[in-house]
Amino acid sequence: MTALVRIRPQGRAGLCALLLTAGMACASAAIAADMTTVRVGIAQAASDAPFFIAEKKGYFAEEGIKVTFTSLTNMVPPLATGQLDVGGTSTSAGLYNAAARGMNVKIVADKGSTPANYDYQPILVRKDLIDSGKVKNWGDFKGLKVAGFNNGSASLSTLNDALALGGLKLSDINLVFMPFPEHVLALSNGAIDASITTEPSATTAEEKGVAVRFTDKKGVYPDHQLAVLLYGPDFIKNNPEVAKKFMRAYMRAARDYNDALKDGKIAGPNADEVIGILTESTKIKNAAVYRKITPNGINPDGYANLPSMKKDLAFYKTQGLIEGNVEVEDVLDNSFVDAALKDLGPYKRAQ
Repeated sequence: MTALVRIRPQGRAGLCALLLTAGMACASAAIAADMTTVRVGIAQAASDAPFFIAEKKGYFAEEGIKVTFTSLTNMVPPLATGQLDVGGTSTSAGLYNAAARGMNVKIVADKGSTPANYDYQPILVRKDLIDSGKVKNWGDFKGLKVAGFNNGSASLSTLNDALALGGLKLSDINLVFMPFPEHVLALSNGAIDASITTEPSATTAEEKGVAVRFTDKKGVYPDHQLAVLLYGPDFIKNNPEVAKKFMRAYMRAARDYNDALKDGKIAGPNADEVIGILTESTKIKNAAVYRKITPNGINPDGYANLPSMKKDLAFYKTQGLIEGNVEVEDVLDNSFVDAALKDLGPYKRAQ
């Protein structure tokens, strides 16, 4: 005999809720399936902020993009071979050499620069060397072991300008290379004497009492284009519309970041929001550190600083770091910023 089951009113409501929940789950799964994954290389530096802001505020998601982050020191090879889509790193001799070999990695936007009062990559000296009087001026750097990020990076151009103030050259110091967060430990245990270190690692070293900032906020190389946004050739060729959408989300985040800047600090109207995102997204969990750092500048209208990059390329050539005949224009592609500006318009600072 077949049993008949009566569905009570509350049972119907529960069934409807169950069906609605299932429908929402299916819709969410469909949306997730439609998302395009973009693989992004980061340097664990303060200039990574736009990536994290765009992710946390949903700008990437609004463009149908899901980002995955990988921390790397040298991003050009994985970009050139299609292992990464996007990279945020220092300009470098390696980038120009890759272009000379036909690897079509492109600089597409500013990621970190040094306008007045925003020298976010200072030169640090071990505190005991300052306290003892061993290092008083740039001439005293002769023979010191100094850490940089990687060989042929834009930071070496800064260091070269600084040493010139003391009549020295890069060949007069002992250069070593390591990721920025490792600079703090190397300074604390005496493995290095000085470093050119990006924020927030620079302020962390100061807070720990192991190093002293040897350059002021103006720096020795004003308006230096230190970090850039890179697109890999496969990303540009195979996903040009996604590349445009990524840029639009990135620039929205860069503008939020600019709104948080004031007087050489993260102290603007939305500073609390930006600092909250950074403490959530990075290894620095103390918000006070971000309030103390000298943040990087970033062009809210996207474009990288062409004169600065030309100066750095000329420096790389004098150092014998460039293998072929290449110019900045060979690796610069402003078309994605151009497209984003058509949609977003010029930047207007939030009041």
